Amino acid sequence: MLSLKSVEYSVGEFKLKADFKIPRLSKVALIGPSGAGKSTLLSLISGFLKPNSGSIIIDNEDVTTKLSNQRRVTTIFQDGNLFPHLTVKKNISLGLRPDLRLNSAQQSVLDYAIDRVGLTDLVDRKPGSLSGGQQSRVSLARALVRDCPLLLLDEPFSALGPSLKSDMIELIDQIANEKKLTVLFVTHDPEDAKKICDLSVVVGNGCVSSPTLTTELFENPPKILSDYL
Repeated sequence: MLSLKSVEYSVGEFKLKADFKIPRLSKVALIGPSGAGKSTLLSLISGFLKPNSGSIIIDNEDVTTKLSNQRRVTTIFQDGNLFPHLTVKKNISLGLRPDLRLNSAQQSVLDYAIDRVGLTDLVDRKPGSLSGGQQSRVSLARALVRDCPLLLLDEPFSALGPSLKSDMIELIDQIANEKKLTVLFVTHDPEDAKKICDLSVVVGNGCVSSPTLTTELFENPPKILSDYL
C-alpha cells in the first residue's frame, strides 16, 4: 500500500530519512520522542510537504510530485480541523464536495458515515457545542466519506480522557476492518499501539525504522525507544 524509497527531507538543522514499505490492510503505529519527525513523516506521505529526494508510492502510484488533494490519503489531525461556523453535517460534507452540493449518491455516503460514528442526533449542531469525543467523531466521519484506502492519524485523540480515547481507537479499528483501510497512527502511548497496531515504526535520530511486529518491538525496544519510554 505504501512505499517510501530513499526519502530525505530537511529544513534548517532538522533532517529525516525514510526507506520502508507498509503492507496493505495493516495498522502501523509511529512512535518516538517529541520532535523526532512523526508528524513530518505523515505530512510527506499526505503531500503537505515535499521530500528533497526519494519517491513516495501509494497504492502502486508514484505520488511524489502530486498535490495533497490528488493522493488517495486521508489525514485526521490533532486539532480535528473543523470549521466552527459550519454544522456537523456540513463539516462532514466537505469531505465529499467543497461546495456542499451533494447528489443523491453522495448523500447516501454522508448518511452512512454519520450513522456509523454515532452522530445522527447532532448533525445540526456546530463544533463549539460538542464534546471533544464528539468532535473527534466528526473528523472521523469526514475521513470516511472520502473513501481513501490510506488513513493517517496524527494523534487525533490525545486531548481525550483515557476512556474516550480507548473508545475512539476501537472505533477506528472496527471501521478500518470494515472499509479495508491501511492505517498509520502517530501515538506517544505504547498501550495505544498495542491495542490495534500489528506493526510499529520507530522515528528518531533523523531516521525512520522499518516496520516491526509491535509485540516484539516493545519486548525488546531499541535504545532510543527505551530512553523515551
